Amino acid sequence: MCKMHIINWGHSTPVRKYMQDAHNKYDVTDFHGALLDVLSVMNQPKRDETLLTAAGVKLDQALFPLLVAIGRYGPVGVVELAESLGRDYTTVSRQVKKLQEQGLAQKQPAERDKRISEVTLSEQGKALTAAIDGARQRLMNAIFADWQEQDVKALFRLVRQYAESVKRKAPSDR
Repeated sequence: MCKMHIINWGHSTPVRKYMQDAHNKYDVTDFHGALLDVLSVMNQPKRDETLLTAAGVKLDQALFPLLVAIGRYGPVGVVELAESLGRDYTTVSRQVKKLQEQGLAQKQPAERDKRISEVTLSEQGKALTAAIDGARQRLMNAIFADWQEQDVKALFRLVRQYAESVKRKAPSDR
């Protein structure tokens, strides 16, 4: 760990503070508020409806986050999928079955442990997520239309960095 320090000469005697202490005291109130604002908008059912309509996809909105998560994380176990979505295992299991019945997902034994079933998208499911991804690109690019390119790139980079930090420091039940 870095042993650099700051000396504040404004006091009658020099005050030493270690750098690791100096840079870890951020007021995150505005940042947290901004995250809540984004999550509030992103979690609105109307938002999903708009995205599905823009993609030309007809899908039960309850299945939408599941389809996208399988596309992003698959092949993935149902337990892992439920945890990543913050949903109950039995609910996710029923929803996976609905996706299977619609020909959008398939289950197979996991490579690493045949006792575990993993879910992946079918070709039809992949086509739907590709359409959704395209619509998301168009809608998000409209939001960033009046931003400077370097600001958009910086936002993407910093949000990815933040997401990785959150994942590394997330409490684990395992």
